[in-house]
Amino acid sequence: MNDLKPMFSPHKVLKEQIKALKDHVLVHDMIFDVRITQSGIILPNDNGKGYGIRPRWGRVYAVGPNQHNVYVGQWIMVAHGRWTRGLQLEDENGEVTLRKIDPKDILLITDSEEAPQDDTQSDAVHIDKQTMPS
Repeated sequence: MNDLKPMFSPHKVLKEQIKALKDHVLVHDMIFDVRITQSGIILPNDNGKGYGIRPRWGRVYAVGPNQHNVYVGQWIMVAHGRWTRGLQLEDENGEVTLRKIDPKDILLITDSEEAPQDDTQSDAVHIDKQTMPS
């Protein structure tokens, strides 16, 4: 009788059911990983705290019909805090967390299939894909 269910389970949808409006952009796979400086200092993910203020990369999931600057599948760098809280969805590819971003605050765009390695614009810090214990 100790069956605990999550408070919110992901909504189950098909990817083609998600439509962005106007010039809106929806992203997924935003990068919130731990970073390590070249000297070995660990910079934990910000987990909503002020010391993690920096732009983030996210992959475009959907764009509105009036958006002509970015396309589905591109990686975009978004200025810090210019995204909404995540909405958990489950589509045919698995669970994703979607966020609406402010299209005026897109800083960089890349067509690379791989996630960009660095979100700091500095060669003194690199991303470590490990997560810190809570």
